[in-house]
Amino acid sequence: MIFRPILPIRDQELPVNLSTIRRWLRPLMLLALPLALSACGINTIPTRDESVKAAWGEVQNQYQRRSDLVPNLVATVQGYAKQEKDVLTQVTQARASATQVKVDASTLTDPAAFQKYQAAQDQLSGVLGRLLAITENYPDLKSNQNFLALQSQLEGTENRISVARRDYNEAVRLYNTEIRTFPGAIWAATVYRSAKPVQPFTASAASQTAPVVNFNVGGASTTSTTTQTTSVDSQTAPAPAK
Repeated sequence: MIFRPILPIRDQELPVNLSTIRRWLRPLMLLALPLALSACGINTIPTRDESVKAAWGEVQNQYQRRSDLVPNLVATVQGYAKQEKDVLTQVTQARASATQVKVDASTLTDPAAFQKYQAAQDQLSGVLGRLLAITENYPDLKSNQNFLALQSQLEGTENRISVARRDYNEAVRLYNTEIRTFPGAIWAATVYRSAKPVQPFTASAASQTAPVVNFNVGGASTTSTTTQTTSVDSQTAPAPAK
């Protein structure tokens, strides 16, 4: 058997030369890079951020819907219960305060600004509750068709607000978790340095206090007229909106 030495193969003798390989390899790498980054979660933070903004937009939409109902509600009640001037004034002032609080993208990451916004909306919720409570003393008002329609719309809006706040809180939870855990924390520290924790809605102080019940001499019980704001951040779904 005769052994022949193996001679090196020159570049020009290859079926495809190195220059051709390099020319095709570059666009392939450009295509593979985004796919690799996507698999590593680089797009998750902006995706979560957009979800938070969409949920926040729905919260604002429902609060605006409630605000639009207040003037007609006040005018209707005033026609039957002029003596309840203090409560009617409180409702009007609370609505003005809630609409004057400025809201923009920075509000969601600013604890002080967000708490101011939530406090203004919670205050309006409280005085609206007192307004509806005093209407129980006016049978003619309770039978008024315009008032009944406004009351139904307001109750439906409050349910929608509850759902919108719950959905917003869930979007915030996912976003905040992403920027604090691996691999999202890496992208938040490098590519998305402006990413900051977003503020969720929390239960108001009033919702943490049990209502006070007093028993009069006749045995009937009366509950303190202080309105208790129900926590809207519970995972229990509210009644269907009307």
